[in-house]
Parts: sequence; C-alpha cells; structure tokens
Amino acid sequence: MFTERTSVGLDVHARSVVATAIDTKTGELFKQRLVPANEVVIDWLHTLPGPVAVTYEAGPTGFGLARAMATAGIRCEVAAPSKLSRPAGDRVKTDVRDSLQLARLLRVDDITSVRVPTVTQEAARDLVRAREDVRGDLMRARHRVSKLLLRHGHVYYGGQTWSAKHHAWLHRIRFADLGTRCAYEADLEAIDFAVARRDRLDATIAELAADSEFTDLTRRLCCLRGVSTLTGFALAVEIGEWQRFNGNSIGAYLGLVPSEHSSGQSRRQGSITKTGNSHVRRLLIEAAWHHKPRYVVGPVLRARWEQAPEPARARAHIGNQRLHDRWNSYTRRHKKHTVANTAIARELAGWCWSLATLE
Repeated sequence: MFTERTSVGLDVHARSVVATAIDTKTGELFKQRLVPANEVVIDWLHTLPGPVAVTYEAGPTGFGLARAMATAGIRCEVAAPSKLSRPAGDRVKTDVRDSLQLARLLRVDDITSVRVPTVTQEAARDLVRAREDVRGDLMRARHRVSKLLLRHGHVYYGGQTWSAKHHAWLHRIRFADLGTRCAYEADLEAIDFAVARRDRLDATIAELAADSEFTDLTRRLCCLRGVSTLTGFALAVEIGEWQRFNGNSIGAYLGLVPSEHSSGQSRRQGSITKTGNSHVRRLLIEAAWHHKPRYVVGPVLRARWEQAPEPARARAHIGNQRLHDRWNSYTRRHKKHTVANTAIARELAGWCWSLATLE
C-alpha cells in the first residue's frame, strides 16, 4: 500500500538511470538523469520530500540497487515488466516517459513486484543456471558430432551412445580431408570440455546440497520419484519462497496450466501458457516421466528417504502413489503421452510445494 509522500520511477540501464519523482502533496515533478551508481541514486533520493518509495523494472542490471535501497531504509519495489499496465494508444516511448509511468503506477499501487532473492540465493541460482547452460552446450555439441558423422556414413551400432565405449569409437574415427578433420576434432574437444565443466558443477551442487541453507528443503523434495539431488537443489533455489504459492497457483506460476480464450458461451483451451521459470518447468516435465513405470521403492529412493524427516517420507510416498495412479488413468483414457506427462508435471509441482511447506 502506498503511504509515502513521494513516488519515484527509475528507468535503469547499464550506463544511465533516468529518474522521475511525483510529490503527492504538491503534484510537483522531479526529473534527473543519473549515473548507474547505487550511492548516487540514493543520495538523489534523499533530496526529495520524504518519505520516498521507489520502483524500477526487473532486468539485466539485477537486484543490487534494490538491496542498496533496502539497506538505506527506502522502500523499493522491483516491478515485473510483463505485468505493467501501458496505455493502448501510447506510441511514444522514451526513458523519461517510462520512469514517469512507473512513478504513477506505484502511486496507485498498480505494481506487481518480483521477489528479490538474497545474495546467497542468487549465487546458488547462478550455479544451477550455469549447469543448465552447460547441459545445452553439451547437447548441441553432441548433435553436431552425430550429424557430421551421419553425413559421412559413420553410424554407431555398439550399444548405448555417449558411453565410454562410444567415446572410444568416436576418437578412433579419422577423416582424410583437412577441413572435415579439423571440424570434427573441434567438436570432440567441445564435448570433452563440456563434460568436464558439467562434472565440476555437479560436484559443487552436490556439496552445497549436502551442507547449506537449502539442504533440508532439497532432501525433502528428493523424496519424490524423478527428483534427484540436482533437480531438488535447482527447485529449491529457483522457487525460493514457496509460501507465496499454494498447491494450485504454483502450476500457473510455472506455466503448466492450459491457455484459455473464452467469451460469452464460448470456452476454448489451448496448450500450456509456458510462462514463468522455464528451467523449473523443464525439470518438472522430465521428472514426471519417472512416475509412469510401476512404483517400487528401490535402493536409490530409499537412500534419499533416509536423509529426510519421517513426515516428508510419508507425504512423498502418498504423492508417488497418486502420480503413478494418475499416469495409469491417463493411459486407460488413451491420452497422448506428452499431454498426460504435462498434467503429471503440473500435479508434481503441487506435491513439491506440499513438501516444501511441510512443517
């Protein structure tokens, strides 16, 4: 709720900050172009009629400015860009107009704020996102190698691909042409480097998952089938404060609910919205496939259960049974497997929330 005297909108860029402030008592406007230094911005805010409330759009400049303002005792709301209201007929966009629009929206409490993570949470998030980037790099490098070999008539029939045996086969292939040979060797080096980077990041994630502020939550999430240490840790750091959701809203937050266009008596539903955190959505989609086979508490899952409290184990057991039964239900109704798996992922998100908020 806006209770301050002055509302301030900041249009933050890498090399400049355009600020516009509105004094709600006098209606006076204050405009200033500042350098993107936290202390400079805060010093200018202190010259305004107080108390002051500030907002700026979430973007590539991160949350350092918001943290600095919180330390200085200034309320700062980091606005979700996709939730900002903009006039339909507005065809002029400038930094000053953007900052003025933000100040006006803050004044009428029409700002949807994003959650500002702590420094520790952001560091852990950087780690899991680096792991996600390496996964993508490795996948693309492997595709380049396999397609180059296919064009030249080399197909592997020796069993599982990308195993140690397969890697040995790859390194035995030689090309006579210099260009093809150099391209092939470069792609093989990219695979080896990506694997080394992935293993190094996996070791760091395992270390943090075993001894950090995310350990308890990670171990509870890992009681569910398909949620390994890597997946559980990523869910823990990407979602952050699970208490802001409930069992239904978390699926919508992650873009796992159907899109809809309804008007009057017409109701049309389409594919999932795919809004929110794409990394978490991919992890849940992959984890959902593990609930299709018959549910058996094997040694790997039992070892994870031993690290979690008894209430988490009991609830996860119910969830695992429920998700497998849902898979069987979709199979009997002849649902497409991809559609069924997405529905399972949406319900799995709810079970993750249930374990994360378990007291």
